[in-house]
Amino acid sequence: MATVYGSRVNEIPDNTPEYSVSEIAGALKRTVETAFGQVRVRGELSGFRRQSSGHWYGSLKDERALIDLAMWRGPAANLSFRPEDGLEVIVTGKLTTYPGRSKYQLIVESMEPAGVGALLAQIEARRLKLQAEGLFDPARKKQLPWLPGTIGVVTSPTGAVIRDILHRLADRFPRRVLVWPVAVQGEGSAAQVANAIAGFNAIPAGGPIPRPDLIIVARGGGSIEDLAAFNEENVVRAAAASQIPLISAVGHETDTTLIDYASDWRAPTPTAAAERAVPVRAELAASIAMMAGRLDAGVVRGWKQRRERSVGLARRLPQPRNLIGLVAQRIDDLAERLPNALNARAAQVALRLTNAGTRLRPALLTARLERSSERLAGASARLAPALARPLNADAQKLTRIGAGLRPFLIESRLGTASARLAQAIRMLDSLSPLAVLARGYAIVTGPDGHVVASASAAAAKPSLTIRFADGETPVFTKPVPPQGSLF
Repeated sequence: MATVYGSRVNEIPDNTPEYSVSEIAGALKRTVETAFGQVRVRGELSGFRRQSSGHWYGSLKDERALIDLAMWRGPAANLSFRPEDGLEVIVTGKLTTYPGRSKYQLIVESMEPAGVGALLAQIEARRLKLQAEGLFDPARKKQLPWLPGTIGVVTSPTGAVIRDILHRLADRFPRRVLVWPVAVQGEGSAAQVANAIAGFNAIPAGGPIPRPDLIIVARGGGSIEDLAAFNEENVVRAAAASQIPLISAVGHETDTTLIDYASDWRAPTPTAAAERAVPVRAELAASIAMMAGRLDAGVVRGWKQRRERSVGLARRLPQPRNLIGLVAQRIDDLAERLPNALNARAAQVALRLTNAGTRLRPALLTARLERSSERLAGASARLAPALARPLNADAQKLTRIGAGLRPFLIESRLGTASARLAQAIRMLDSLSPLAVLARGYAIVTGPDGHVVASASAAAAKPSLTIRFADGETPVFTKPVPPQGSLF
């Protein structure tokens, strides 16, 4: 051992025995285990975690100190609850050291909550957390089927629960039942229940295995530690996520677990769950028979009421013979008035034809034709010199200045003169009496050259001459033989 005094080092001889690190660590381990062979310690869990090997590690603390904990896989599998940070527990085990890190720790052989109040506080904190996420919202709950074809049951296959459910279903209304066997308490039970719920939902519809229309999660009664699996978060989330309607039947009527809040309906007992799942077949048969009788009576009563109503309405209707008689009378009236109406209409038409014939006398047409001829002759006499003078003047003017005019001015003046000439010709044609004949009219004259204006006058003439627009045609007449004579 060396002691330093100022700047000098003095060697001091020492007879203390020398130990290795492992020897010191082993001695400490034996001393601690001898002094604290078996201890029972109460404290609050902190940093508690589970490794993939199944071992648990963490710390146990109070207001002034902290001890590391280690719990091997065997004891951890026997826990009836899930350890969480902040939970006050009582652990039993052996105090030892861990030479690899120069620390002491407690090897836990058993662990239990420090009173029911601590476990309930843990469950309540979890309930508030899941409720805040909306997993317990009543709007999310699904309606249970009235008569499911297949019922899935998640429970232990060896307990009395499954026998009670099957017996109750057989009494009320036998249905197909699929049992998914699970452990209902102990290490891993929560994971099995959650996987069973998800497994039923994963069965495809129409496959070889019938998909359940309803799921029942059931377990018998027990302590709060025994029901711990149904308070686990993974079980509650699986129940809330189920697309198949789910009934929770865990424990007795006074027991409440978190899966009850997430399920679609909570049954106080497994037997009550079976009663809620199906109706009573005998009661249904009686109800159907009663409704069938009421239906028959209602049909008969309705038929009678409609018959009475039809008879009453028929009395209010008029007799068919009366309806037909009114129509027949109107037809007779119209048939009597029809000839008079036809005669009156014929008289009106004959009067109109007579009036029109008086306005179309040949004498009037001949006088109008003669007046038109006179007007045409006068217009022609006046129009010829008037047309000649401008044309001669234009010709002389063109002769004098023809050399100085541009070709397009000459053409323009000639076009204007041609247009005026064409207009005069059209006027002359319109005033000509021949134009009237060209429109289909004709002039009938007798041998003396006078115009024949009526049919009776034409019959008295031995011959007639009909003048058309393109010429004349002679016509020979003879007297009409008397009625009933032969030619």
